[in-house]
Amino acid sequence: MSAPGGGISRLVSPRLARASRAVQAGTAAAPARESGLGLAAAGSSAWGVVGGRRPPSSTMPGIDKLPIEETLEDSPQTRSLLGVFEEDATAISNYMNQLYQAMHRIYDAQNELSAATHLTSKLLKEYEKQRFPLGGDDEVMSSTLQQFSKVIDELSSCHAVLSTQLADAMMFPITQFKERDLKEILTLKEVFQIASNDHDAAINRYSRLSKKRENDKVKYEVIEDVYTSRKKQHQTMMHYFCALNTLQYKKKIALLEPLLGYMQAQISFFKMGSENLNEQLEEFLTNIGTSVQNVRREMDSDVETMQQTIEDLEVASDPLYVPDPDPTKFPVNRNLTRKAGYLNARNKTGLVSSTWDRQFYFTQGGNLMSQARGDVAGGLAMDIDNCSVMAVDCEDRRYCFQITSFDGKKSSILQAESKKDHEEWICTINNISKQIYLSENPEEIAARVNQSALEAVTPSPSFQQRHESLRPAGQSRPPTARTSSSGSLGSESTNLAALSLDSLVAPDTPIQFDIISPVCEDQPGQVKASGQGGRRTNPFGESGGGTKSETEDSILHQLFIVRFLGSMEVKSDDNPDVVYETMRQILAARAIHNIFRMTESHLLVTCDCLKLIDPQTQVTRLTFPLPSVVLYATHQENKRLFGFVLRTSGRRSESNLSSVCYIFESNNEGEKICDSVGLAKQIALHAELDRKASEKQKEIERVKEKQQKELSKQKQIEKDLEEQSRLIAASSRPNQASSEGQFVVLSSSQSEDSDLGEEGKKRESEA
Repeated sequence: MSAPGGGISRLVSPRLARASRAVQAGTAAAPARESGLGLAAAGSSAWGVVGGRRPPSSTMPGIDKLPIEETLEDSPQTRSLLGVFEEDATAISNYMNQLYQAMHRIYDAQNELSAATHLTSKLLKEYEKQRFPLGGDDEVMSSTLQQFSKVIDELSSCHAVLSTQLADAMMFPITQFKERDLKEILTLKEVFQIASNDHDAAINRYSRLSKKRENDKVKYEVIEDVYTSRKKQHQTMMHYFCALNTLQYKKKIALLEPLLGYMQAQISFFKMGSENLNEQLEEFLTNIGTSVQNVRREMDSDVETMQQTIEDLEVASDPLYVPDPDPTKFPVNRNLTRKAGYLNARNKTGLVSSTWDRQFYFTQGGNLMSQARGDVAGGLAMDIDNCSVMAVDCEDRRYCFQITSFDGKKSSILQAESKKDHEEWICTINNISKQIYLSENPEEIAARVNQSALEAVTPSPSFQQRHESLRPAGQSRPPTARTSSSGSLGSESTNLAALSLDSLVAPDTPIQFDIISPVCEDQPGQVKASGQGGRRTNPFGESGGGTKSETEDSILHQLFIVRFLGSMEVKSDDNPDVVYETMRQILAARAIHNIFRMTESHLLVTCDCLKLIDPQTQVTRLTFPLPSVVLYATHQENKRLFGFVLRTSGRRSESNLSSVCYIFESNNEGEKICDSVGLAKQIALHAELDRKASEKQKEIERVKEKQQKELSKQKQIEKDLEEQSRLIAASSRPNQASSEGQFVVLSSSQSEDSDLGEEGKKRESEA
């Protein structure tokens, strides 16, 4: 069937050959029509239909038909010609389905364009109602967009009209042809096939009628069946032929009507567009284009400036990309009263575990504020007025420092990114803690205060004269004086004052600014209590059962938060001025060496000793036996400072005694700590007397117990001797019959058996 004019023409009638050639001519002309030659290539009859003129003949040239009058004959030539028309109908159906999909895409795209244009116009109208954080009050932009909205709204109406016209003039004809005509052809084809099969079956039954045994009834039924099936086939075939012939006309109409509707809809749309897009709109668009070019030129100039700024900042900031820059190139500013930057804050998640959160911190007045990334505003982290700040060693992290509030109830451990930030944060918080930020020129005053601290390292011979107005009259104070006090010097010369201070503290005495680890056996500042000997201090804070029980059973058990400032050896331990002079020298040395780190500890005051305990691990850092604390005092002006003198044995010789002064800072509890130490010494005095009496009583009881044990031991020895003699006597009896005079030593079990045997013999004889 691929060459309708070749193999088929030899088998069919001349009419079929003409029909086949006509089909070939039609298929050959189709590409010419599709290539843009227009409707002229389709023949004069097509132009007559499009132009409204009827063709001169009743039939259109080039239209082939099936012979309806030959349907009853149903010859093979008719069936072959029917196959050609069926093949043509199938090709038309496939092509029209593809054309329908293409036109439906045009229709869908036009609907989407219409809806999108309408939505764009609506959004442009709502621009002035929007609340943009930047540039939301631009009236020129709002009026311009309103004008655009009106024009686009008119275009949206035009697109909506075009969509309606495409639905009526383009989609309706091709949809009707696809859903009605092509489906009718398929239905008639199925009905014709069924009728043809029924007719063939009836003819076969009629052909099998017997010639010898004729049955009128059977013959009548077969003839009736042939009549009915042939009539049905004939009628169905005629209708099927008619539908196929009509399809040759409808396929041309189905192709031309949608295209005609599409072109008419587009022409109407362009006419509406030319009416809306007038000269006034063109002038408006020209002005907007000029404004856009001006904005673009301004943007290009600004972008060029920003790019140059970026390049300059990249060159200048290159050293700052290192997380810990060189402090020689970027010196530390110690006069700051405001600072901001990212810090890592430690948050406890359990007894031992903790997490670190990175947040942005900044100072605001006397407050330290924190702000997480994404938050609109910061929140209060801590009040740093009158607070204390110190560098701390925290786990395996560097550059950590701790801030403790003035009442000691709240503390935070933060980590800086670099050494420079670490020192600047400590200096800034220290300056704010002194409320320097309240002055008019805070940085100038901070510089003056720091300079004064640097000058304070110079020995001051008039130390006692600075406190002269605050001291009551008197020659001296008792060694356990709680507050600062000494005799009035009157009009002593500077040389005498310096001489008296040198007699208290040596000028070149080394200062210890940190607490030595408790794992060292011979700690310079730690005194061994009597009875401990050379016992090593437990690094895990467990000092043995006896010491723990004494601490827990102590009548006095008070805990204070303190920060260790330093310690140094002193010459005298009977004058409270030695504590004040030690405070001055330690504070001056911290200022000149920029030492802000202070180790925070818990000071436990009991009737036996003073203990410094690590607040994190509860490890006992230092233990001071209470009898060795010979002097303690609080600073007169700053009640947060206090210290005590500890009398220890010398390092070189046990007979030589030395005194070490320890200085601490507390949370406004210096006087309370001194009161607690005084109370502990009084309780310890009475407890010592009770302890001695108790030890004497225990010694008496131990002697009695020892005597009782010796008496019990003597009785046990006597009992063992009696038992041994009885065993020897029992073992000597059977050996008397030995002719050689030898004896056998029996074991304890054998001796018991022999005794039981003798007793059994005695019982038998008595019976």
